[in-house]
Amino acid sequence: MSFKEWIIPQDKVFFNFLEEQSELVLKAATLFKEMLNDPENFSENIKKMKLIEHEGDEIVHKMVHKLHKSFITPIDQEDLAKLTSLYDDVLDYIDSVTNRIFLFEVKKQDEVISRFAEIIEKQVMEVNVALKQIRKIKQEEIEKSFKKVHSLENIADDLHDDSMVNLFKEKDPIKIIIMKEIYDFLEQITDKCEDVCLVIQDIVLKNA
Repeated sequence: MSFKEWIIPQDKVFFNFLEEQSELVLKAATLFKEMLNDPENFSENIKKMKLIEHEGDEIVHKMVHKLHKSFITPIDQEDLAKLTSLYDDVLDYIDSVTNRIFLFEVKKQDEVISRFAEIIEKQVMEVNVALKQIRKIKQEEIEKSFKKVHSLENIADDLHDDSMVNLFKEKDPIKIIIMKEIYDFLEQITDKCEDVCLVIQDIVLKNA
């Protein structure tokens, strides 16, 4: 046991909360991708998505409550709060974009949305790999995951730019407004995944 581990309690509950949250975000990302291929059951799957989002909120509340009660934590309290809040944003945005697709009645399968869904799921998988390395502060493994998340975010940026070019060729102004909002939301999810990784990197640098 290192001197740092001896003087600072290694309360595993915080890591457990983060890993529980990460599994929920992945569950939501995977469900979102599957929903796009199952339009007939979209409304039913929205209920499943909402349950996942509520579970995510519960984990955030538990984390914040535990942080308020803890005098010393294995990782800086502000960093833990920021990390769990940012990853909750990813989950909230996935839930929100799902609702918009349903409310705007985007019934026809859209290739751009499907490609975004694949990118988001891959990003979340890599974020989760990085999150699990926080326990042991494995900087090299976290850096690998961050590079993959960053690369996927660049792909998403290009996809968003291309989709805007094609969208503004559309003659229906209502469709332009609707699809632009959805594409913008999806691109923001990929940005937020990268933001989560940046916080993880910062945590590792502080605790290495």
